[in-house]
Formats: sequence, C-alpha cells, structure tokens
Amino acid sequence: MTWISDGAMGCDGRARHTWLALACRALTIGAVSALVGPRDAQAQEARESYQMPAVRVADRPEVDGDLSDAVWESAALIDAFVQQEPTEGAPATERTEVRVLYTGSSLFVAVHAFDSEPDLVIATEMRRDGNRIFDEDNFEIILDTFMDSRSAYMFVVTPLGAQLDQQVFDEGGRDRRGSALAVNRDWDGVWSVSAHRTADGWVAEIEIPMVTLRFPDSDPQSWGINFMRDIRRKNEQVFWAPIPREFSLTRVSLAGSLTDLASLDRGLDLRIKPYVTGGGRYKFQSGIDDVRSPDGDVGLDVKYGVTPSLNLDLTVNTDFSQAEVDNEQVNLTRFALFFPEKREFFLENANQFNVGTPNSLGRIADLFFSRRIGLTPAGTRVPILGGARLTGKVGSNNIALMDIQTREAFGQSGDNFLVARYSRDIFGVSEIGALVINKQADNGGHYNRTLAANMNLVPTAALTIDGFIAGTDTKGVGGGELAGHLRAGWLDQSWRIYAEYEDFGDSFNPEVGFVPRVGMRRSKIHFERNPRPDFLGIRMMEPMTYLEYITDRTGRMVTRNWHFMLGTIFDNGAYLVVRHNNHFDRIDDPFRVGGVTVDPGDYRFHDTSISFNSDQSRRFYYRLNVQPATFYGGDRTDYSADIGFRLTSQLAAGAGFSRNDVSIPNGDFVADIGSFQVDYAFSPTTSLRSLTQYNSLSEQLSTSARLRYIFRPGSDIYVVYDEVRRDTTIPLDPFVNEFRDRQLVIKMTYLLSF
Repeated sequence: MTWISDGAMGCDGRARHTWLALACRALTIGAVSALVGPRDAQAQEARESYQMPAVRVADRPEVDGDLSDAVWESAALIDAFVQQEPTEGAPATERTEVRVLYTGSSLFVAVHAFDSEPDLVIATEMRRDGNRIFDEDNFEIILDTFMDSRSAYMFVVTPLGAQLDQQVFDEGGRDRRGSALAVNRDWDGVWSVSAHRTADGWVAEIEIPMVTLRFPDSDPQSWGINFMRDIRRKNEQVFWAPIPREFSLTRVSLAGSLTDLASLDRGLDLRIKPYVTGGGRYKFQSGIDDVRSPDGDVGLDVKYGVTPSLNLDLTVNTDFSQAEVDNEQVNLTRFALFFPEKREFFLENANQFNVGTPNSLGRIADLFFSRRIGLTPAGTRVPILGGARLTGKVGSNNIALMDIQTREAFGQSGDNFLVARYSRDIFGVSEIGALVINKQADNGGHYNRTLAANMNLVPTAALTIDGFIAGTDTKGVGGGELAGHLRAGWLDQSWRIYAEYEDFGDSFNPEVGFVPRVGMRRSKIHFERNPRPDFLGIRMMEPMTYLEYITDRTGRMVTRNWHFMLGTIFDNGAYLVVRHNNHFDRIDDPFRVGGVTVDPGDYRFHDTSISFNSDQSRRFYYRLNVQPATFYGGDRTDYSADIGFRLTSQLAAGAGFSRNDVSIPNGDFVADIGSFQVDYAFSPTTSLRSLTQYNSLSEQLSTSARLRYIFRPGSDIYVVYDEVRRDTTIPLDPFVNEFRDRQLVIKMTYLLSF
C-alpha cells in the first residue's frame, strides 16, 4: 500500500501526498500493466472454439413464435450448453436449441427451451423491462458487434414474451457484482419477440433490426455472441461459450463468434420520432389562490447514423412527462442522496460519458451526472429547448459529445451544457480517455468547467486498475479544485480483493456531476472470499470485511468505518446477510437530521443488521431487515420489510415499509416510508403501473400511475397521472397546512424509420 501517504493513514497528522506523486504512481502502474501484456489469449481461444456461421436468407421468417417455418431449416444449430451454476462445466440438465439467421436488415434468433417438467417453468412476468424478469425462466443474448471485448448489447426474453434490453460497457464492471455505471439497464432498443409455452417447454422467436445496433463499416465482419438460459426452479444457469462463476454473460471477452456477416443494410439510417402531449394541472395551497392550467406541447427527436458505428441524436423541445417518479428516501447523513436518471434522451449510450468510481460500494464520484441538466436539486423540471448528441466508435476510438440548452426558469437564466468524452481502446480490453464538461449561463455570468483524464486497465483476467485525475474551474472560486481516484482490484473464483484511494480538494466543484463529499482523502481496502460449502442447501458464502479511512486535507481523521459481513446464498436463490459496522465520525459543523440537530464533536457508534431475502422466483416473496445501532451519542433502530405477490401472469403487487427510530441528545424522531405498487400487463406491449408512497418526515402522500401502450416497436402512447398532497403544517411549508398538486398527461410518440 505504498501509494497511500502516511498522512492519509493518520500516522503523523500531516499529509505528505502531492498531486505529482499521485500522477506518477498512476502512470507507473499503467506502465507496469502494459508490460504485463494484453489479456487477449483467453478471449481469442473463446472466439476460435465457439463459432457459428451467420446464415443469410432472402426471405425473412415470420416472428410469430412458430419455429416450423421452413426457413429455419437452413440455420446453424447450437444445442451444447454447459452449466455455470450449480455445477460448473457440467452439461445442462435441460436441452436448449438455438438457431440464428439474418437478412441484410435484421438478425433473427429462434430458441427452443426444452423442459422435462414444462408445468414447472416459472413465468409470470409479462411487462417490458419488468423487475422480475431475471428472477424467472429466461433466455439471454449478448452481441459484441465491434468485437472489442468491452461493449455489447444484451437482450432478454421470457416464456411469456417479456422483453428486457441493456447496453454493456467495460464488460459490465468486470466483476461478479458488476457496476451500475457499466450496465445501462434503461436503454430501450427497437426489437420484436414472440414467445409462448409449449408441451415440451417454451419457444421464442426474436428479430433485432440492424438499425438498432452499431457495428463497424466493414464487409464481411464477425461479432462476438453468447447465449445463456436460466432454468429458475433449479437455479441453474447454462451458457453456450462457458463463463467462469465469478463473471456473468457480460464477460464478452469470453463470448463466441458469429462469423461471415456480409452486406448489412441499415437503409438511410434515419429515424424521426415526433411527440405530442396534452393534459392539465391543478395546484392548490391553502391561503393561496388555486391554479388550474391546461397543458400541451409538441417536440421531436431525430436519430441519424452518420456511419454504421457513429450515431447523431437531435432533440427539440424535449419532454419527459412519461418518466417514472423517484422512490422516496430518508437521508440520515449530512451528504446528498443519489437518485438515478430515468429520462429517455439521457439513457442511450449514457455510459460512454461516465468517468467516476464505478466499482465502489456507494457513490463516491460521478464526474458527469445527467440529472444536473433540466432538473433542480429538488427534482423540479427545467424546460429543455433542445440538444444534440454524437456517440459511437471509430476504429479503436470511442466518441461521446453532447450539447444541451435549457430555458430560463425560476428566475434564473438558461444554461448551456457541453459534455465531451474521448477514449481509446488499448491492449485488448483496456482504455484511456479524457472528459471535458462546460456549464455556461446564458447571461454570460456563472460558469463551471470540469476536465479529467482516466484509465481502465485490465492486464490479466483477474486484475483491474482504474483511476482518474480531474480538475474544476468555477467563477469566483479559488484554488484547490483538483481530485483524483485510483483503484486496483483482484477477482477470481475464490477471492475479491481491492484497494481504493481518493483525494478531493476543498473547492473541487463538478456542478454537472455527483460528488457528495469533497475536501477529503479516502483510503479503503476490501477482502472477500467466496467458499462453497455444499451443505444445508448452501450454494455459496460471502465472508467480507473492509476498512475505510477518511481524513481532511491536513491529514486529520474525520471518518473511519470497519465493516464485517457474512452473506449466505442458498440453492433456491434465497439470501441471508449479517453485517456489523464500527463507525467514527468527527463533526465540525452542526447539521440537521430528521429535524433534529447533531452537535459538533467526535462520535463513535456501531450497527448490526440481519436481512433475509426469500426465493424471489416464488409467487409470494419478501425481504426483511432489522438493524439496531448507536447513533451520534444516542440510539437508532431501523426496520424494513418488502413483500411481493405475483397473483397471475398479468397482475403483480408489492408493498414496502421502513422505519428509522432515532433518539439522540437533542431530540427524537421517527421516519416512516411506506409504498404500494401494482403492475398489470394486459399484454407484453400494454402495461399499467401505479405507485403510492408516504413519507412521514415531510408528511407527504404521492401517487403516480402510468399506462404504456407500445402500438408498434419504438412508438408509444402514455397516460400519466401524478398527485402530491400534504395536509398538515411541516417545516418545509410553515405557512401552508394543505397542499395539492395533480397532473394528467397524455403523450404519443411515433417512430418513422427510413
């Protein structure tokens, strides 16, 4: 651990770390990694051992779930699948047949998932991108269209025809848990599925238009490809090209090859998607005149393929009225909470703009966070006039460029946001890159800029090294605006070990990013082992510990946490976790939590939690958690429970409740959050979701309902109703004892492809 200074570890109270030293250490690690050599041999072996020829046909098959179409007889057949779980390398216990065809404009995949007990196939989820798709029987496809062993498209289908798609970057984070920054679950591609259960299992027929994918401008070409089937009642996962247990299907460097693709046709590669909205809003506050306002708008999104591998997106008068609402959270810290992006324009290729700390437990730094554009810190929408985005790949060069303009709102001038990221693939699956962000007020006053350089090195299959150096420039702010991150991680079938170090200056200020804590130096070391005892129905255990140590810029310790965990994964997928934390927190300035002030001082406290997740594939499933703790000189007990019901293949419901019962020297409070959600799928293309939430701290009750009808791929009708109400005086609104805000929106989009 020579790259952590004595000051950072609190040895003499003085930080001897310098930026030059950090930069030199990062470059030295990068050079050593380069000398270790590329990690290409394992990937090359998979590409050569698992190949299937791409069979081109003149007449396309009908995507109707009937695999008796004669055209499928000409396709190459894959039927040799091997287990990853529960017995790595053993043959699959159920037969799976996969066939692949293509025309110039589409790729077609046929799946016949045989099952010796077809009545036991678990299939209740029908809704697109449903949360439970991975908890039921499913079939997954991954396509590495650039054969770069880093990025890919992933498509998932269930026996009822439910669809889920996502973009994968950096092999999904390259570890068993993966990274939210490396898997874009919210991407929605245009593709079609027809699936149904049969007397001997289930079948699915899939069409993926070429225009949905990006790929090189070459002829012929090969793509990385792999398939996985999840036989859920056995908790069995089987692959065509084998993947070691510590990794998932996103490990595209170990995928097979789809060879000899030729004369691919994207047409004009132009998609135009206009929208129209209509509706109204009613807002009432006691003592203030109520407001009733009709609402309607039109706008346009355009997608154009500059090249087969480079995509230009344009948006005019952007609308996000169909975006799902945020989940309620209670903040018991002095740092900002993270809420994920849910707006469609920012989701596709979102990971190409990211530089941050993707593999950390918790959000340490995202240098670009798209929720800073078009949303206030409180989540209120700021109108977006329009924008443009260019993303894609040219050879080994990855390009991401975006410019967004917002309107004047809430008495503030509009802002222009320019985000540009360039990276280059090196040594097979490694990467180096740079990021530039410029936020500029229209009135020529305020500005904020972020500059960063990053690396993501993979010298061996088990070793990863990533990091960045960044600086910000803000009008009216002095020096000390630098930040850096360095991480080295090791992952194999038995161990997960990593070490991290961050140094953020006091005035580091990425206004278009998410960095909850600055003015600190953070060190962390993490050890985790994954034994498989094979008794009492236990599949794997996860004993884990880490030590996190944070100092201020003078080397004075301000936070320390020693974490212990024992996780137990059972054969049926149930999960039991016991955790214990020993905390130290030095508070220099008072802060408020739950309406009660925490005084300055040194605090030592601890917490222990026990949580249990039942088998999530059951029609009734639940999660329970209890956590007694000491807390800033007092006591705190947390409880939470979530239950879910799959009542039919169309109707599901879930409820959740959490309570934080806190007693500290300056006062007591109880924070309750309750939620109730109902999902009804009329068909795989038509679904209704309602979510009702209550937060006792704000005494706020909110309801949101969204009906989505996909009347053709890429074209939707939404009907959205939102309501927020508060009935008593609260600190947020001291002069308002009754508040109502209701909104009804109807939105239609129509995709035109040329």
